[in-house]
Amino acid sequence: MADPRIKTLKIKTGVVRRLTKEKTTYEKEADQQKNRIGKLKNQGTDEHTIKKEEEVLQECLMMVPDCQRRLFKAFEELKGILESEQDLKDTEEYLAAQKVLEEAKAQLPAPGELHMC
Repeated sequence: MADPRIKTLKIKTGVVRRLTKEKTTYEKEADQQKNRIGKLKNQGTDEHTIKKEEEVLQECLMMVPDCQRRLFKAFEELKGILESEQDLKDTEEYLAAQKVLEEAKAQLPAPGELHMC
């Protein structure tokens, strides 16, 4: 029978990986939307269309802090599991989890930034 700790490790690793990707996707989408709004303004598009595009941008920007909060929580949970399950250190899942944590660090909010979200 498989170790249930391995299953938990896989699940938590997947959560951190997904939230990291989700946050970067929202940030890219916000940048693209900003560029789109800039182009529309340069083309002299009517105010109503620009206002609607700015609403889309605001919705996108609101998702980033939410993703940051969820990512921070998932990151801390996975980090705690890795610290408490040192006997799994040689498993493929443990090594994958360490790699995902390293990749996710860049997406975490700066210290003191999380409470402002």
